[in-house]
Amino acid sequence: MSKDAVDSAALDASRTDASQAPADAGDAGYSKDLKARHVNMIAIGGAIGTGLFLGAGGRLHSAGPALAVAYLVCGIFAFFVVRALGEMVIYRPSSGSFVSYAREFLGEKGAYVAGWMYFLNWSTTGIADITAIALYTHYWSFFTDIPQWVLALIALAVVLLINMISVKYFGEMEFWFAIVKVAALIAFMLIGIFLLVTQHDVGGQTPGLSVITDNGGFLPHGIMPVVIVMQGVVFAYASLELVGVAAGETAEPQKVVPRAVNSIMWRVGLFYVGSVILLALLLPGSVYSADQSPFVTVLSKIGVPAAGDVMNLVVLTAAMSSLNSGLYSTGRILRSMAMAGSAPKFTAKMNKSQVPYGGILLTSAVCVLGVGLNFLMPSQAFEIVLNVASLGIISTWVIIMVCHLAFVRRAKEGLLTRPGFRLPGSPVTEIVTIVFLLSVLALMWKDPEVGRKTLYLIPIIAAALVAGWYAIRRNVDREAETLMKAGK
Repeated sequence: MSKDAVDSAALDASRTDASQAPADAGDAGYSKDLKARHVNMIAIGGAIGTGLFLGAGGRLHSAGPALAVAYLVCGIFAFFVVRALGEMVIYRPSSGSFVSYAREFLGEKGAYVAGWMYFLNWSTTGIADITAIALYTHYWSFFTDIPQWVLALIALAVVLLINMISVKYFGEMEFWFAIVKVAALIAFMLIGIFLLVTQHDVGGQTPGLSVITDNGGFLPHGIMPVVIVMQGVVFAYASLELVGVAAGETAEPQKVVPRAVNSIMWRVGLFYVGSVILLALLLPGSVYSADQSPFVTVLSKIGVPAAGDVMNLVVLTAAMSSLNSGLYSTGRILRSMAMAGSAPKFTAKMNKSQVPYGGILLTSAVCVLGVGLNFLMPSQAFEIVLNVASLGIISTWVIIMVCHLAFVRRAKEGLLTRPGFRLPGSPVTEIVTIVFLLSVLALMWKDPEVGRKTLYLIPIIAAALVAGWYAIRRNVDREAETLMKAGK
């Protein structure tokens, strides 16, 4: 989309009758200190995280070069989800993001399910992040003797402290985290292209198509491993919805969000698909492993150990960034829920820097459980929580698309005005995306080791959600009555 088109969409959005959009009590009290560059880089940071830097190694090992297609397909559907969310953000920016939209279009029960499944996603993602940080740190011999759970606990404490600072500093931190990640990926891709062009030896292999053809071809283990890794690939894109949360703390969301959302597609193609293709051309999939970043593997193989150290530091930064973003987003989501009565009251509390510290502390408390997981099962911790997080992110994305369907239906009924920045192909796009996401969930059954066991958790999570709703529904009714009396 051109700059003129984006500006036109923003202008259309500004003409939308704001009075049609009900206010979210959870949006009160926030500063508007996030600038356009912060939101743009948060979008980039959301597209580049632990799922690529660490997860791609194990997936390349099991799925082979066809992993690039899996990243492309999942990336397209991820873009549809973020585009749908972006349209609703421009209609009504909210720090409660999709939880706030679920409340408006699906009712409080929808908001309740959306919020707690998102909390499940990010709290378990936080465990994956601190696990990744510990694994990265073990790359250096100096830290080898330190237990993985100790390193995970230290990482959580550091990021928790960072997140308690004002949103301006959070935005600045994420800006520089994203700069580091983007610069590192571009540098790696330039090195990879150089190795390909010069046919430089990489760990005893001559890079090129022969690396693929001589090691089982595009599908060395058949189609099923590619299908099985889909839920992990979806997880790799799990931070993209951060744009919607961040929009609630920026002064000009109508201008910032369309540009941030539209830039996601080419980032997916360049960074994810491009990186995986390069990795597949440089080394056979069997050389990569789940416990080391594939980028570190390549750079270490070319005989420059320092290069591996530098890249390991970069992927460590990426994991820290993801953990930081998770604490940020769940803090805002939980506050929106608490103001409606569907989350503990203390998660609505804010400090003097306008940071909702209650929700951040609750997420951190769950991450502490992850420290225990790293103590009990250090070798399996990452894959276990990755699959549980996939349940959270798939349900969140499905809810976003269902909300958008209800949003479009209300627009057709004349109850609200859609902005010029729209999801193309509605309602087909939403339905196809929902079917795809549910099929990815069903395909987890094909993985008996972790995926199938994860699906067994669905009835338990559903029962917990039902029990939780009956426990808090009086609070929800009471808060709704209070708001009605206040004339909101």
